[in-house]
Amino acid sequence: MAQNLPFDSGDFVVYPTHGVGRVVGVETQEIGGHELQLFVITFEHERMTLRVPVGKIKAAGLRKLSSGKIMDSAITTLKGKAKVKRTMWSRRAQEYEAKINSGDPVLIAEVVRDLYRNVGQPDQSFSERQIYEAALERLAHEVAAVENIDKDAATEKLEDVLQKEKAA
Repeated sequence: MAQNLPFDSGDFVVYPTHGVGRVVGVETQEIGGHELQLFVITFEHERMTLRVPVGKIKAAGLRKLSSGKIMDSAITTLKGKAKVKRTMWSRRAQEYEAKINSGDPVLIAEVVRDLYRNVGQPDQSFSERQIYEAALERLAHEVAAVENIDKDAATEKLEDVLQKEKAA
């Protein structure tokens, strides 16, 4: 096994398009006549295992969990005023998806903030609701891992922040 790997077994990591996963180990496989070292990462919420070549982690965007400071920035972003552009929904939906798949908690928080609907506000379309829930779930998974709480508690915390800000 190579030395100085950026992640150890048991570490939580974030893969931009799948969210928070846990490194379960490093394995060596022969692929196309070449031996490759692969990080084996499980994503419980998606019931998926991903193998990422050690040499490709930067290109794949694989990173450690955000620091408490970055998560505080994401929470501050949730508290801000929604910024909804007046462009066509299809273009906004693409931008929201790109932010979610960036893996950046502050950008994901922007999506959650912008698509959040309080009681008494107009209903969301099905696709708005889907994107909102995907962003909320992705953010909640990282908050849960950073704060060592379960995902439901993290979701509740985020929704409390949103409700307090929108009620103010």
